[in-house]
Amino acid sequence: MFTGKTILVTGGTGSIGSEIVRQLLKHNPKVVRIFSRGEEKQFYMQQELKNYENIRFLIGDVRDYKRVEYACKDADIIFHAAAMKHVPASEYNPMEAVKTNVLGTQNVIEAAIHNNVEKLVAISTDKVVHPQNTMGATKLLSEKLVVAANQYKGKTRTIFSCVRFGNVMGSSGSVIPLFLNQLKHNIDITLTDKNMTRFMMSIPQAAKLVLAAAAHSVYGETYVLKMPSIKISTLAESLRNHYNATNTNPYTGKIIEVGIRQGEKLYEELMTHEEIQRAYENEDMYVIPPTDHAEDPIYKKYEHVSITSYSSDDTNFMSEKEFVDTLKDIDILEKGE
Repeated sequence: MFTGKTILVTGGTGSIGSEIVRQLLKHNPKVVRIFSRGEEKQFYMQQELKNYENIRFLIGDVRDYKRVEYACKDADIIFHAAAMKHVPASEYNPMEAVKTNVLGTQNVIEAAIHNNVEKLVAISTDKVVHPQNTMGATKLLSEKLVVAANQYKGKTRTIFSCVRFGNVMGSSGSVIPLFLNQLKHNIDITLTDKNMTRFMMSIPQAAKLVLAAAAHSVYGETYVLKMPSIKISTLAESLRNHYNATNTNPYTGKIIEVGIRQGEKLYEELMTHEEIQRAYENEDMYVIPPTDHAEDPIYKKYEHVSITSYSSDDTNFMSEKEFVDTLKDIDILEKGE
């Protein structure tokens, strides 16, 4: 469905946004517009994709409605990946998170309706389920805005849907690059809590789910990838053991607990109990239909979910080997090591 289409990716230079762009380019779209506020990231991405003639780089902020509306002109599909995603930064600057994650999302929704865009897929997070921090609360509001847009869009053709992620391995500002840097400089690995668990997915997996959501959304569904979780202590020990096995100068620092940061939880959830009751599944993902379409015949191609909860402390845990092998597969660790 992407061939010959005009596609806008907000936050298009970020970890997820840039991978969405790379995967879209395989489908020969008419043009992909990369919308972000960071000119340095745009410069490096321009160098990476210099052989493509069907990409455009637009400097802008989702907080600026007029700029967003201009970026959406004649667009067929929007992938909305722009967000404030870091928990501590959002806790310290809550109104900034509201401006980007809530008001910015509403700007994208209104611009999509104004331009009669075919589909909009918004990127969300596991932190929207029973949110304990500002980032999760603002992303929950953004989800509510996106799904509700299906009800008040009038005769506009736009279908609004969401994709909910766990932690994305190797994304900017995430824990894996932090631990690798601490290993490299032989300083203590700062573990928040050894009992903490997190869902894990790769950047390509995340982007693939986003594209699937655009292809399959009909009524404003929320899509959740099936993914394993990992104990944060296993994650740290795996990286340390791999580093020591592949470097002549072994790591001599310690793994220390520094305590949970403000707004963090010991474990994350990807669906509420109420969502599970109406959700469907296939081999790769869960589909949460909007309440007023929960029994629609279109979902007969899926199975009703077989789980009663979806929590990072109550699912399949990655072993040390599985985790390291996954990092090698996605080129975070060298495959030959």
